[in-house]
Amino acid sequence: MNQHVSLMPNIMSLEDRHTSGFYSKRKVAIERGLGASLWDSNGNEYIDCATGHGVAVLGHSHPNITTALTKQARRLITCPEILYNDQRARLLDRLAIETPSGIDRFFLCNSGTEAVEAAFKIARLSTGRREIIATKRAFHGRTMGSLSATWNPNYRKPFEPLVPGVEHVPYNDFSRVAEVISENTAAVIVELIQGEGGVRPADYQYLRGLRELCNRWGVLLIFDEVQTGFGRTGKMFACEHYDLAPDLLCLGKGMAGGLPMGAVGIGDRVIKLPRGMHGSTFGGNPLCCSTAIETMNILHSEQLIPRAERLGRLFKNELETLDSPHIKEVRGLGFMVGIELKMRVTPILSELMNRGVVALPAGNFVLRLLPPLVITRDQLSRVVNAIRDSLATVAPTYEVAHAV
Repeated sequence: MNQHVSLMPNIMSLEDRHTSGFYSKRKVAIERGLGASLWDSNGNEYIDCATGHGVAVLGHSHPNITTALTKQARRLITCPEILYNDQRARLLDRLAIETPSGIDRFFLCNSGTEAVEAAFKIARLSTGRREIIATKRAFHGRTMGSLSATWNPNYRKPFEPLVPGVEHVPYNDFSRVAEVISENTAAVIVELIQGEGGVRPADYQYLRGLRELCNRWGVLLIFDEVQTGFGRTGKMFACEHYDLAPDLLCLGKGMAGGLPMGAVGIGDRVIKLPRGMHGSTFGGNPLCCSTAIETMNILHSEQLIPRAERLGRLFKNELETLDSPHIKEVRGLGFMVGIELKMRVTPILSELMNRGVVALPAGNFVLRLLPPLVITRDQLSRVVNAIRDSLATVAPTYEVAHAV
């Protein structure tokens, strides 16, 4: 082990030397953030429309989160669920208020993929069945159970055989779900808006049909709101747009204002769960519980959720009016927006970085934008202009390179 590290290391080369190699990295080293802005090691500013894959719903370094974090760190950081804790109790009570009617029990964990894993185990325990129905283009995580419900073969193939008993059907296709559901089905899992699948919202009648179908067959309906939860779509949870409640609600990403946290909300169609069947070492720790409580406080006190709905609609409208022949469609709700392009998205992402905007792909042809709920109107306009200019700059070169 090195006993001395230079005070002025090359950040990227140092990280490249020791990182796992799993990640494709953009050639920038981010050192600090405030609100919707990030700054690299050279002092360049970027508008963050990636937000850690949707984590930073409150932006970066929100003062109330910093205060809550510091205050709780001085009191107690960790406390396992074999003991009671004041912050955990407060969070559980608050979640019962904030989540849809009928959900009043919660399993606390550390991430969205852990929430999905737990939801599958809960569904099997509760129903005594083994099979899960998921959708094509779905993304539910990368651990073995959640990966089994994730559709993209690039994620799946290297790790097969995966957990058996998962069948994928087309998204927004109710008739296909009705064909495959059976007395062996434990649960149907669905995203309210497919994120990595292209920012595709679920149809209203499709979701209502799933709810009725699951009730009829004694199957549990799982909503994966890991990315759509905590205000991102202009409602606290996206299922509020549909006036529907699931039996199991998977949460994560923005839940604790940037700290790692996940949860499964458990509805009244789920049996009382046996003790000792599942657990989490760090799940429900006081530090993350305190920041999760404060996150919800901020979302309400600063009226960020209706703001996301209002500004998100304006943002989407401005993107729809961009005069570019390279845009096929703009989709989304609130501050979860996807632009389907007629060209590959990778060169656009690179050009946006050059213009000071960090964004994400959603497949090969969709530009995904997940700005923090605190982003300013001016910053949104700058993002729209950067996208317009990036398309104008990159598209002609792309067309020449791909000309037949």
